[in-house]
Amino acid sequence: MTIINRMLKKLDDDVAKMQDGLQPESLAYWYRTILDTARNNAPLHLREKINVIQDPILPMKFKLDISKRAVRYFMMAAEENLENMPYSTKLYFLEIQKRLAEEADRSLV
Repeated sequence: MTIINRMLKKLDDDVAKMQDGLQPESLAYWYRTILDTARNNAPLHLREKINVIQDPILPMKFKLDISKRAVRYFMMAAEENLENMPYSTKLYFLEIQKRLAEEADRSLV
């Protein structure tokens, strides 16, 4: 195998890994993992207020249904699970955290 073929193979493998992390099944798995962690860490009265709904028609679309008081538990749970995620999934959830933080900042003003 030539060096160019090895480089192309590595590039192909890297792209495949990134795509795998953004498959609907993968995102749904990580949402469930984060929700389980968040619910376990949240007080009893907030556990039912942490939910996510996956669109049945557009499986890449998720609606985060969460109480403002429970957002911090979701954020901590996401942070706790980031190191175990594939790279592209990690970027996805970092963006979710960023948007949640921006929304929280807006509600304080």
